[in-house]
Amino acid sequence: MLIRFGFEIDIVCIAPVPMLLALSVHPAAGGRLIGGDFVRVPDECQVRTYDDQFQNRITRVVAPSGATKLWSDCVMDFDAQPDVQVPSAQQHSIPDLPDDVLQHLLASRYCDSDNLINDAWSLFGHTPEGWDRVLAITQFVHQHVTFGYQFGRASKTASEVFREKTGVCRDFAHLSISLCRAMNIPARYASGYLGDIGVPYSGAGDFCAWFEVFLGGRWHTFDARYNIPRAGRILMVRGSDAADVAMITSFGDYRLEYFRVWTGKLEDGLEDAAILEMLRSRPDSEPLVFPSSARLA
Repeated sequence: MLIRFGFEIDIVCIAPVPMLLALSVHPAAGGRLIGGDFVRVPDECQVRTYDDQFQNRITRVVAPSGATKLWSDCVMDFDAQPDVQVPSAQQHSIPDLPDDVLQHLLASRYCDSDNLINDAWSLFGHTPEGWDRVLAITQFVHQHVTFGYQFGRASKTASEVFREKTGVCRDFAHLSISLCRAMNIPARYASGYLGDIGVPYSGAGDFCAWFEVFLGGRWHTFDARYNIPRAGRILMVRGSDAADVAMITSFGDYRLEYFRVWTGKLEDGLEDAAILEMLRSRPDSEPLVFPSSARLA
């Protein structure tokens, strides 16, 4: 499947601002990239990239005073099948877990699982260990939390999501991760592109957060926001929670003026030359944030 994906982000700074941008595809995303998957910045910007502890590709940039446009546009050719379902996947005992997985049992900045232990065991202690327990947690979060951009805030923790019953996609992921960790199931945060592929149009594009759990010797994808297997996920970042993989980490003030994301399926059989010609201009798509948007408030 050929999927075109990218973003445009317009910001304004009153003075130069160093930034870390987690806006590139993760090496584990797989597939063949056609075009350049990197953050385009104005020529005058200082910019370089590095890989962090989770192998996320991070772009370091100093945004200058005034307006700056950040953007990317690319095509991935890959087997974009729905999330793999493995109902037989078993939960590991903690002594049997690999060393590098243990960190994903611990409470973290937004996933305060230590504050949810009693609630988690009360809600899910009766469920079978393994896949069925994670399904029960995912279903609970999907039904318990109401989605809305007006409910998002940068400081919101999983226990606050649990109490307030509202949030954006990262809050669905944080609460799911925290409930899994409270039940001794390793869980980690993931985010990337997820277009309306095989499902009805849902409005302006955005990046999407989901979560992964370690069962049966490997990591598996779950998504409490949608609660159904989805096709065409393109992984950008992984971490303990959103604190590790913020889209923009700034060391100074800036104003978001414009934001749009596109993720769309292209017709089968397109040659690379035709795709590269298509990438000479960015596609039309609905912005999620624009100068008059209430989301700027």
